[in-house]
Amino acid sequence: QVLRQFVRHESDTVGSLVLERSMNRVQLLGRVGQDPVMRQVDGKNPVTIFSLATNEMWRTGESEVTQGGDISQKTTWHRISVFRPGLRDVTYQYVKKGARLYVEGKIDYGEYTDKNNVRRQATTIIADNVIFLSDGGMREKV
Repeated sequence: QVLRQFVRHESDTVGSLVLERSMNRVQLLGRVGQDPVMRQVDGKNPVTIFSLATNEMWRTGESEVTQGGDISQKTTWHRISVFRPGLRDVTYQYVKKGARLYVEGKIDYGEYTDKNNVRRQATTIIADNVIFLSDGGMREKV
């Protein structure tokens, strides 16, 4: 009974259409890599874009519990796009390089053609929530 609330099947004569729940959700906590830029392409709504670095650290060696071994780190860079008007404007105005942010959104895969006419793939986080975690990284742009 509960499953029927989430999944609806149409008859085989109409086609096999299944509506089911799915999720595309990303949560990131990191530091801004460069001051945000605002872009507007082909008359579409403007977007604020910035990069966010997340770090993964682990200990290598004899045991992860003891103090022996070396600490390794990997930094991953994420391209963040903010389309929501209020959030887009606040992000553009107050975020700067080095700010510590928590970003929630969804992941989007796309393609574009670069200036050399080469097709490239791009992975972007479409942010719907940005939480400022450090005052030291915020300033008003002039």
